[in-house]
Amino acid sequence: MNKTLTTVLVAEDEESFIDAITLGLSKEGMTVAVARDGREALDLFASVNPDVILLDVMLPKLSGIDVCKTIRATSQVPIIMVTARSSELDTVVGLEVGADDYVAKPFRMRELTARIRAVLRRSPNAIDSIEIEDMIEIGEIVLDTARHELRVAQVPVALPLKEFELLELLMSNPNRVMTRDMIIDRVWGPYHTSDTKTLDVHIKRLRSKIEPDPSTPTYISTVRGLGYRFEYKQMNK
Repeated sequence: MNKTLTTVLVAEDEESFIDAITLGLSKEGMTVAVARDGREALDLFASVNPDVILLDVMLPKLSGIDVCKTIRATSQVPIIMVTARSSELDTVVGLEVGADDYVAKPFRMRELTARIRAVLRRSPNAIDSIEIEDMIEIGEIVLDTARHELRVAQVPVALPLKEFELLELLMSNPNRVMTRDMIIDRVWGPYHTSDTKTLDVHIKRLRSKIEPDPSTPTYISTVRGLGYRFEYKQMNK
């Protein structure tokens, strides 16, 4: 049952990208399964049990956005969306439906492999040799980092990988201003482009899940011109 190689499901319909990605990832010691349309991507996801998915936004038969939504209903496998460099709307929508990261075409293989390894390092399934019982509890929010679980007012709340990592970083530094650059570097890694849009989308999604009223957040506050802060003082009231 143990897989010795990282399996990457590549959902892409442009043959030139398929060839380059397959060759590049194979050289990095990864196994590549290729789907050329959205429906095939879902079929392969069920059959090959990939460690990470590289998902193009524009796919025949079923879009990458719809594929991401379907997979996120049952799995937290890391998903990296692939989008055209000018398609900011596709990028935001992809993040909102649960993608962990995105990469814009044209991309360099070095950047792509770095992104893949970064999301794999942060995946709960990657930690198999270290048992860490670590619970972060502030007010009604309980974050179990060992089990990758969140409870808000005793109710379980499902979080995609990046949202979990973001919340863990903020809760581990209560009342401390975390700059945007610091958060991006810690959660997405040094190879991620300095795109604050990615962070803002994840903050919005996170607030919708932990805040009593997301329109007037009391847990995650915005520090204008700097970044974000997890408010501790209000949690004990």
